[in-house]
Amino acid sequence: MIYTSAQQWRDAPEKKVMLFGMSGLGKTHVSNLLRAQGDWFHYSIDYRIGTRYMGEHIADNAKAEAMKVPFLRELLMTDSIYIGSNITFDNLAPLSAYLGKPGAPEKGGVPFCEYMRRQEQHRVAEIAALQDTPHFVHRAHDLYGYDHFVCDTGGSICEVVDPWDKADPVLSALAQTTLMVWIKGSDAHTDELVRRFDRAPKPMYYQPEFLHAQWDAYCAHTGQPEAQIDPDAFVRWTYARALEHRQPRYAEMAKWGVTVVAEDVANVRSAADFENLIAEALSHPA
Repeated sequence: MIYTSAQQWRDAPEKKVMLFGMSGLGKTHVSNLLRAQGDWFHYSIDYRIGTRYMGEHIADNAKAEAMKVPFLRELLMTDSIYIGSNITFDNLAPLSAYLGKPGAPEKGGVPFCEYMRRQEQHRVAEIAALQDTPHFVHRAHDLYGYDHFVCDTGGSICEVVDPWDKADPVLSALAQTTLMVWIKGSDAHTDELVRRFDRAPKPMYYQPEFLHAQWDAYCAHTGQPEAQIDPDAFVRWTYARALEHRQPRYAEMAKWGVTVVAEDVANVRSAADFENLIAEALSHPA
C-alpha cells in the first residue's frame, strides 16, 4: 500500500485513493463531495468508459435507431442533425442503454450474441479506463494543480481483474498509484440494492462464464426460446446472483488496501470526515 499508517496518510501532501464496491454504496456520492470542496480531482471510470472508449459505439447505435425513421434518416444523411450521448458523472444512461438486455425485441431486448459482443466491448473499455488511472493522477496534478485524487470505479471492477493474482496488471498499477478502499455493504444493503434494482432494472457488466451460466439456467427455468425471454425478468434473475458472485472477489481485492463500511461512508460530510475515515481504517486494518 502507498500509505502504511494513519500518520503517513495524514501527513501525505498528495492523497490518492481508489473506491470500489457494489454500486449504490456511496462511491460517487463521496467522490462528488470531495470534488465539490475544490481540493480533489474526481476520476470516474464509468464516465471514461462512456466517453473515451465506448462513445462511438453509443453514438452509432443511436444513429442506427434514428436511421429507421425516414424523417431522421434524411437529416442524418445530409449532416443536418447531430446525434451524440450526454453522459455525465451522475447520468450514465447512454452507456446502460447501449449495453442493453438480452431477450424479446418487442420488449427492448437484443439477441444474446449481440449482448455478449457489447459486454466484451465493455470489458475491454473498463480495463483500459482503469489502466488510465496513473495517467490521470499525473494529469490532475500537472495540468490542473490538484494535489488529491479519487478514482471512482464501477461496481464491475471485480469482474475484470483477478484479485488472487498478485501480478494482476490492473490491480498492480492501481495499488502502486492509489490506496484501494473497499466500501463494504451489509446484508441489509444487499437486500435494498436488490429491491432498488427490481424497481428499475438496468444493464450491467458480468464475467462471460457467469453470464452464460445464468442465461442457460434462466432459459431452462422458463422453457422459453431466446426471442420470448423478458429482458427485465432475466436481468432481475441475474442481479441477485451477481451480488453473491461478486462478494468474495471484492473481499479478496480488499487485501490490496483497506476496508470501510457503507454506514460510515454515509456519514461523511466533508473532506476532513473522509480523511479521518481512511486514517481509522489504516489504524485498524482487517
